[in-house]
Amino acid sequence: MTLTPLGLGRPASVTDAFLQQLVSRVPGSSGETWKLTEVYTGDVLVELPQSTADDIERAFAAAREAQRKWAATPVKQRLAVFRRAHALFVEHARTVADLIQVESGKNRRMAIEETCDPPMVMSHYLKRAARLLAPVKRGGPVPMLTTSTEVRLPKGVVGIIAPWNFPFATGVSDAVPALMAGNAVVLKPDNKTALSPLYGVRLLEEAGLPEGLFQVVCGEGPDVGPPLIDRADYVMFTGSTATGRVIGERAGRNLIGCCLELGGKNPMIVLEDADFSQAVPGAVFGAFGNTGQICMHIERIYLPESRYDEFKTAFVAAAAALDVRAAYDFGPDMGSLVSVDHMRRVKSHVDDAVAKGATVLHGGKPRPDLGPAFFEPTILEGVTTDMLCGVTETFGPVVALHKYRTVDEAVALANDTDYGLNASVWSGDVVAGCALAARIESGNVNVNDVLATAYAAKGTPSGGVKNSGVGARHGDQGLLKYTDVQNLAVLKKQVMGPRPGQGYEKYVESMLSGLKLMRKLRIR
Repeated sequence: MTLTPLGLGRPASVTDAFLQQLVSRVPGSSGETWKLTEVYTGDVLVELPQSTADDIERAFAAAREAQRKWAATPVKQRLAVFRRAHALFVEHARTVADLIQVESGKNRRMAIEETCDPPMVMSHYLKRAARLLAPVKRGGPVPMLTTSTEVRLPKGVVGIIAPWNFPFATGVSDAVPALMAGNAVVLKPDNKTALSPLYGVRLLEEAGLPEGLFQVVCGEGPDVGPPLIDRADYVMFTGSTATGRVIGERAGRNLIGCCLELGGKNPMIVLEDADFSQAVPGAVFGAFGNTGQICMHIERIYLPESRYDEFKTAFVAAAAALDVRAAYDFGPDMGSLVSVDHMRRVKSHVDDAVAKGATVLHGGKPRPDLGPAFFEPTILEGVTTDMLCGVTETFGPVVALHKYRTVDEAVALANDTDYGLNASVWSGDVVAGCALAARIESGNVNVNDVLATAYAAKGTPSGGVKNSGVGARHGDQGLLKYTDVQNLAVLKKQVMGPRPGQGYEKYVESMLSGLKLMRKLRIR
C-alpha cells in the first residue's frame, strides 16, 4: 500500500471567493452556520448557513411561484434548458470533481465518474420526456361516442433529500426529471457535501433554468427534514433504511408520494466456472470503490469451496496493492471515508467482528497517517450473523468472504438478508448467470459486473426490494413518478342510460348484448 504524507493543497478552482458565492444561495436567517471541512485535512473550507423552518417556508413559497410559470412553459422549451445544461456540465466536469473531492474525500476517478451522471440522465430524458409527458388519447366506454385522455400534470414542488456519498449525482440527477416534468425542486443536501450540488444548480441556471425554481436549504436532518416534507408535494430520498422509514411515515401522514432508495447488504456470488482474472478486479471495485461508500457496493462474497483459496489469495493480493492516499489527481485507487465519525462507525463493525471470532485477512485499521478519516481496505473471513457486519450495512471498505458447497446454498445465503438493493453474479456462462440472477431477491442484479452496468442503464428503473426501498429512479418510472395523472373524459352524446320510453330491463338487455359484441370484436 502506497503511503503519502499530508500537506497537499486544495485544487486551484476551489477558492474562498468561489465557495462563498456557492453557499450564499443557502437561506440562513438565524445566522447559524456549519463548518464544512476538507476531508483530506480536516481544515474548514467555508461556513455553511443553516436554514430555519421559516427559511424553508420562504424557499417553498418562492419555488411555487416559479413553478406555476414553469409548468405553463411548453415542454419543448423546458427541454431546451437541459440541452444547454448538458454541454455546461460536461465542460465544467473538472471543477465539479474538485468540489466533490474536497467535500467527500473520494479519489479522483470516482469524483470524475460522478460528474458524468447528471449529463447521462439528461441525455436519456431528452429522448424520452416529450413522449412521456404528451397526452395519450384512449377509447372510452362507448366506442365512437366517448374518449378518455391520459394527461400528465406536474406534482408541484418536489422535496429531494440527498446523501453525502454521491452528492452531485443524487442532488442533481434526481432533480432533472422532476424539473423536466414541470415541477420546482427544494433540495436538502447533506451538510458535509453541499458544495457540488450548489454548483450544479448554478450551472442549470446558466443554462436558462428560471431563478427560484431550484431552491437549496441546509441543516441537520431532524431540523430540516420535517418542515421540508410537510411542504412538499412529493419526496425523493436516498439514505439509510432507518431514516427512510421516518420519511415514509411522515409522507404517508401528509398523503403525498415518496421514492426511497435505502440501504443494502449486497452479495456477490462467484460460480465455479467464473473467470477470476475478471472477477477479482470486479470484486475489488465492488468492495472498495468510493471507499465502500456506495449503496450498491458489495459487502458479502460467496465462493465455491473448490476455488475459495484461489480467489482469496488473489483478492487479498489485489487489495494490498491498492494505492490508498489523499491526492487531487488520478493516482490513488481509493480515498478517504467521508468523516471521522463515519470512520469510527466502520471501525466499530470490524472490531465487533474480530471480538466475536472473525479473522482479518487484510487491513482492519484506521490510517491517521494518511488523513483524519482514512481506513484500510479490509477483508474478513469467518463473519457470522451475530456480528454487526454480518447483517447490518457497514458502508465502508469492508467485505467478508464466505464458502458455499452448492449453488442452491449460495442463493439461500445471498437472500438471507432484510435488504435487496443490488447483487452480482459471475459466471463463464452468461445464460447460467442470468438464470441464477433471477433467483436473487434484489432490485438490481449484475452478471459479470458488480454495479455499474445496472446503475448506468438509465433506460431501466433502478430501485430496491424488501428493506432497500420503495419506488425507483431511472427509466420511464423515474420521470412519471413526479407527475399526477388526470383522466380527461369526453361524452359526445348522452347514450349512457335508457332512451326515452325504454324500460330499464330493456336497457340492461341491450347493454349486456353490447358487451358481448364488443368482446367478440375485441373492442373491450
